[in-house]
Amino acid sequence: METRLHQQDLHQQFTQWVNNLTFYKEELGVFTQRLSEVAHSNSKPEVLSMVEHFQNAFIRQAELIDELKHDVNVEEAALVQKIKDHPVASDHVLYDHPTVLIERNDTFNKLYKDLKVEFEQFLSKTL
Repeated sequence: METRLHQQDLHQQFTQWVNNLTFYKEELGVFTQRLSEVAHSNSKPEVLSMVEHFQNAFIRQAELIDELKHDVNVEEAALVQKIKDHPVASDHVLYDHPTVLIERNDTFNKLYKDLKVEFEQFLSKTL
């Protein structure tokens, strides 16, 4: 389903995505700190194995956040360039909604939330 939006709506969506990604990255920092606390207080092999699992998952999530943020910023820059190239009535023009980026963002959000739930369950068992 192709959706077309006005520039301000598209810009607002891009801004919201970047804000969410920034929050998630900060939250990963908090998770990493909590993980460190678990590692220092519990040296059971099964717990340390899960600590390593979450360390790797958090590193990968941070990489995905950086990649997705970059791609959103590229889309935003392309939108700005279109507006500069065609400034007359640009606020009335409808722009294609970047469906691939939407799908990537939705997938990231789902996987991140799943990881967060898994981590919270791990914390409840180990702390």
